[in-house]
Amino acid sequence: MGKYFGTDGVRGVVNVELDAMLAFKIGCAAAYVLQEQSSRRAKILIGKDTRISSDMLEAALTAGICSSGVDVEVLGAIPTPAVAYLTIKHGAAAGIVISASHNPYEYNGIKIFAGNGYKLNDELEARIEEYIDHADKIPLAVNGKLGRVIKGEIDPVEEYTDHLAETIQGDLSGLRIAVDCANGAASTTAKVLFRKLKADASFRYFEPDGVNINLGCGSTHLEPLQERMRTGEFDCGIAFDGDADRCLVVDDKGEVLDGDRIMAVCAVKLKQEGRLRGNAFVATVMSNKGLYKYAEGNGIDIVCANVGDRYVLEKMLENGYCLGGEQSGHVIFLEHASTGDGELTAIQFLSILRDSGKKASEIAAEVMPWPQMLVNVAVPNTQKATIAKHPIVKEAIDEAEGKLGGGRILVRPSGTEALVRVMVEAEDAELVQTTCCAVADVIRSVL
Repeated sequence: MGKYFGTDGVRGVVNVELDAMLAFKIGCAAAYVLQEQSSRRAKILIGKDTRISSDMLEAALTAGICSSGVDVEVLGAIPTPAVAYLTIKHGAAAGIVISASHNPYEYNGIKIFAGNGYKLNDELEARIEEYIDHADKIPLAVNGKLGRVIKGEIDPVEEYTDHLAETIQGDLSGLRIAVDCANGAASTTAKVLFRKLKADASFRYFEPDGVNINLGCGSTHLEPLQERMRTGEFDCGIAFDGDADRCLVVDDKGEVLDGDRIMAVCAVKLKQEGRLRGNAFVATVMSNKGLYKYAEGNGIDIVCANVGDRYVLEKMLENGYCLGGEQSGHVIFLEHASTGDGELTAIQFLSILRDSGKKASEIAAEVMPWPQMLVNVAVPNTQKATIAKHPIVKEAIDEAEGKLGGGRILVRPSGTEALVRVMVEAEDAELVQTTCCAVADVIRSVL
């Protein structure tokens, strides 16, 4: 990670860690660096989620980009993967998303996709960071070379949802689906998509007001959706996060299927169709041992990556795999998208449910996870990378590992927040809980 760019772009509390001036400098620097690589006048697409601060940051980014002589096309509120897709389709030099994903509304972020739809590599991010800190070295455009804001060339919702609908055979008629849009970017696209696919879908949390994104809803707050599913009115529940690049599923009994279990089901289907390249998919170090057992039983290999969809994607591209993702619901279907896509993941799973003749709970029961617990501990950004090496914390981790038998403990810093995540997994659920809480308490005690 660099000075500004984490595992998922630049992120922070607005007007504390991320303000309009920084956004202007990011736009100016990114446009200058990316224009250098283009033989023609470049264009950058900008999309955003529904946070109150997104308009301010969009204006600042746009000003920075235009000052470097690059044109901007504004897409409005739209899911992150839609920006990546439209960047490729329309030959833009880059696509920029203003979003803090699953974080509360007071946060926001800026992430950049290159013209190929993938997040910028470390080298490009480093060059942009250098210019952010030395903005006076950027030769600003003058006179007729200034960038302009282009409007009306793209209908982002129609183009993106048309693309998604074409990734499955047939439609989703006959399925009763409860959908939670997290008051985020999916509020602009989910209704359109499910209408095109003729699904009987009932929507909640699709009325963003700038401050209610992810508030008691979405993929990080599944309780309302679980309650809806227990009424027996629906075959399946779908929850997105704020920028709709992740999706979690709730079955007809109210049980959650995380990204691991969704991937497992999709991997088996791809194998049956002869489309699982390399007979393997990519998961992360956080992935449950139950996933490995299920994959092994179906003759499928799992390749392990570090946490972060950029690291999952690296492994996929390196080995030619078509499927990869994370427990959090970031799932990449490389045949159809260059990044994690919640709505794409949802309809891939729903098409499998449609064809299976089974209930969602029956499909879920095929992938039985080991008991696992995750505790987030608030740790300052200046300490989170080294806290696991603290002698007292290291001793607690070593002691825990000795008690878990075939289980495991993982303590790692968050790439996007001032948190350290403590994950414990074992066959004994009570042991998992006591161990995870004990290690988290030790971390708190040394701060």
